[in-house]
Amino acid sequence: METGRTRMELTLIIYRYVLFTAFLFLVLVKLSHSFPSTQGKNLPYLTSDVEEVSGKSFDYIVVGGGTAGCPLAATLSERFSVLVIERGGSPYGNPLVSDKMYYGFPLIQPDEFSSVAQSFVSKDGVESHRGRVLGGSSAINELGLLEAGILPYNGFSMEHIEGTKIGGTLFDEYGIRHTSADLLEIGNPENIIVLLNATVKNIIFHVNGKGNESMVRGVRFIKSDGSTSQTYEAYLNQPENSSSWGDVILSAGALGSPQILLLSGIGPEKHLRNFGIPLVLDLKGVGKEMKDNPGIALLADTKPTHRFPDAPQVAGITKDMKFIVEGGIVPISFNATRMPIAIKLAFPESKGTLELNSTDPRQNPAVEFHYLEKEKDLEECTKMVQLLNKIAGSRSVVLFLGKEPQNNLMSSQDELRNFCKKNVRTYYHYHGGSTVGSVVDDDYKVHGIKGLRVIDGSTFLESPGTNPMATVLMLGRYQGIKIVRERQNTSVSCSPPQL
Repeated sequence: METGRTRMELTLIIYRYVLFTAFLFLVLVKLSHSFPSTQGKNLPYLTSDVEEVSGKSFDYIVVGGGTAGCPLAATLSERFSVLVIERGGSPYGNPLVSDKMYYGFPLIQPDEFSSVAQSFVSKDGVESHRGRVLGGSSAINELGLLEAGILPYNGFSMEHIEGTKIGGTLFDEYGIRHTSADLLEIGNPENIIVLLNATVKNIIFHVNGKGNESMVRGVRFIKSDGSTSQTYEAYLNQPENSSSWGDVILSAGALGSPQILLLSGIGPEKHLRNFGIPLVLDLKGVGKEMKDNPGIALLADTKPTHRFPDAPQVAGITKDMKFIVEGGIVPISFNATRMPIAIKLAFPESKGTLELNSTDPRQNPAVEFHYLEKEKDLEECTKMVQLLNKIAGSRSVVLFLGKEPQNNLMSSQDELRNFCKKNVRTYYHYHGGSTVGSVVDDDYKVHGIKGLRVIDGSTFLESPGTNPMATVLMLGRYQGIKIVRERQNTSVSCSPPQL
């Protein structure tokens, strides 16, 4: 697919979601103002008991209770029974997730099976994290960006436009974070069951006699804590009219969704053979087109201090939307913080691959993004470093710190290029692996498989906006609406979940 066409289509999609994004933002605001002290009290049934779900059937099974999965499940529940399988736990009652004063703390001490964030290191050697909690994977004075020439000043804006702006935040006036899990509260609680701390192992298929087309029957899952290797199963309801069956929908993210496809026998045949996985469909695009927006950060302060952590809310967008600058105060331990100013490159040309490391779905797959491999990306990175130097040395940052900033000046192109190669980092906006066109069609249905969709950031060819979260939220909501409308003329009634 041509790059120009891809970006044009992506732009159209972004604007298509603007109204929906505004709607969801207002819903989250309403939720936070209506019952700040009862957050999570109106959720559907949540359980970590795999026995309660094992053997049961549902109209839809959503794998991943994250940014796309929660609004998707809430929308589908208006008419259908939905099982959400989330490999992590609940964010409610966990101050590391909900309280602003603990912003960034989940990244400090991740563990193998139970922490909110699961760490991984790409084959490029760059450390990153992926969310493992229901709700998925939200400081500097704006005058510093203006002094560096990131103009105009746009004030508060939800639009992705050039200049400096104050954007939205997931934290309310009480300092409580509101994640996509809150959106489950506007679904039909009688039609949703959320299974926590369970990891999907693979998809169950049976072969349709007509043309040997593979049809999804359900999913196999295991406990996430590693306490047992026992496998459990959940199924799709099978109404008499087979054309109106529901779907298993993968919303497990850019690492999780392609990993589950591979574990289920959907992907490059040679790679699957290496792991002894029976081939269901030789779909070579699975795990391809992996991208991560390369980021560079400079420390504005000279040493660790003890400030309250603060999430980015002011953003600078410049260089034809290619450079996005944010700053914040992040913890490096439980009693010390630093103040990085970070910038990401939008629309990078470098791309990589995702492959299996093992057949254990709880283990991270092997991913390589080939950061800055393309010369154009490396050239852009040197310009990003120069811009960061201007911001870090601005009068506003100096006034905020109360002292001179750290000296990060680099003059020669060789110094800048070497700095980029040694210090490139993730912006946590990685995407791809199950992209539209090569893996799924325009309705997010997996090619050649009946009853299987992928709806999340793994379908993106580019990461949209300042932060892709709003678009991913609306992808779940919008596709949920489309699915409901597709089936609204059928005679199949909702089958409530059974416990």
